Amino acid sequence: MRRLISQVLLCGVIFMPFASRFTLAAEETPKTDAAKERALMQRKLSQLIDELTAQIKQMPDESALYSRRGDAFFFQGQFKAAVADYDKMVELKPSIKVSHWRRGIACYYAKQYDEAAKQFEIYHSFDNVDRENGIWRFFSQYKAKGPQQAQQGLLKYQKDDREPFPDIYRLFEGKRTPEQILKNIETAEIDDNEREKRHFYAYLYIGLNESIQGRKATARKYLQKAVNNKWGPRAGFGPNYMWHTGRLELQLLTEPERTK
Repeated sequence: MRRLISQVLLCGVIFMPFASRFTLAAEETPKTDAAKERALMQRKLSQLIDELTAQIKQMPDESALYSRRGDAFFFQGQFKAAVADYDKMVELKPSIKVSHWRRGIACYYAKQYDEAAKQFEIYHSFDNVDRENGIWRFFSQYKAKGPQQAQQGLLKYQKDDREPFPDIYRLFEGKRTPEQILKNIETAEIDDNEREKRHFYAYLYIGLNESIQGRKATARKYLQKAVNNKWGPRAGFGPNYMWHTGRLELQLLTEPERTK
């Protein structure tokens, strides 16, 4: 997402040394190496959760601590615990609820689809340009009410958004194919870093769409490309959070028993 609330900096600081190498399939690294890196990530997250829990006991009204622990829970696949910490943030600072897109994503993965949709709806009043938010509302509506109502309920946008989201959004409107989106990125007159960035978002959201449509094989293919992308985990803040989201979606498709 474009706008961020405070303290979204967990993995950009702690896990960057190996995040760009992390894979769940042996596309670039052997499975044993991927398993080791996943185990290392889980250990670091558990350690951080323990540290933050101790700090929360000392400062129970510090919303930033719940923010960081909520992120750690989410990255670990403990979605309901992440929602609980994000809810505590809102309890302590009600003004942040409207902009709390991380809460919406956590609710989605905790299978609280109606609540997720509500979060993305109120975020639209905070930022009516960000089509990434509209995509997540589509996903939530799809799960809560089915594909037809999700399609009919797509948020309308009048202003330009950052690329490649206008093109990606047309996928959900039924006006673009994955192949057209990727071709437009390949032919755009942009530098390599910008192309890598656009590829990250394209692979991520095409993969997420394939997943929600039940096309698991192609979903894994695109999500693996998003996870292997070098820009996503290094960009920090929102993109880093979305890189972890792609990683978790791929993990759910590949090893569902590992997340809860």
